[in-house]
Amino acid sequence: MSELEWKTAGIPWTKQLTMTATGSGQAYRIYLAVPPGEAPEAGFPVMYVLDANSVIGTVVEAVRLQGRSRNGQGSPAVVVGLGYDEEIPFATARFTDYSLPMPIDELPPFSRGGEWPRQGGADDFLRFVLEEVRPVVESMVAINRERQAIFGHSLGGLFALHTLYTRPEAFFAYIAGSPSIDWYKRLILAEEQEFVSRLQRGGQPKQLFIGVGEEEETHPTRINEHARGVAERLGVFGDCGLNVSFEQFARENHISVLPVLISRAVRWFLQSV
Repeated sequence: MSELEWKTAGIPWTKQLTMTATGSGQAYRIYLAVPPGEAPEAGFPVMYVLDANSVIGTVVEAVRLQGRSRNGQGSPAVVVGLGYDEEIPFATARFTDYSLPMPIDELPPFSRGGEWPRQGGADDFLRFVLEEVRPVVESMVAINRERQAIFGHSLGGLFALHTLYTRPEAFFAYIAGSPSIDWYKRLILAEEQEFVSRLQRGGQPKQLFIGVGEEEETHPTRINEHARGVAERLGVFGDCGLNVSFEQFARENHISVLPVLISRAVRWFLQSV
């Protein structure tokens, strides 16, 4: 990609680029936030962020504020925002890109009305991220390939779990906020069981952070119950290199949880690198 194709994003450190996925033809808005100054010897840690149209500014500001020690030293992370080339915060295409191939007749009525978008695009979208977006990022900034994270909320949280279960080598840290497990429970639990069966003692360490809002306890899809269940089931595999953290944020609902979730997740990730 040519440098001339990047545009300012109106966020500190950040520029943006429109990319079209080779396979699907879907247009994406990719944000790249790079800290000023030289990269550390091992390269910058990097956080890939789903639903970037809604959260990229919050994530970048959290990294800017938390990525420095009291004396101003230290290296914060690069942030790569994965968004859509439109202005709404949550594009309909995410219901394809972050979802598992669940038959439509097993899903509840579509919350936006009408028919559900095509399901099961998670693997295609992950391929786009790893094979098309990541090489562009790595051609522009020195990245620590051993310290990369993916952050997703709601359907994005489901996608983060799917990525951990099916491509655990893709990232070092996985952040699943309020994951939409209930709609895809049959498929994601099967993936979890297969992932657990492959865990081996002494494998490459992985970090998983799961966060939910306290007020999601009453959500009809039982978000907290399902998320807590994942943390409890996977939390016993610490001796296999899988370190799991779970947190419930007081008085937060499915949307209001985002800023505090982002703040805590950024802190957790920066402390792990």
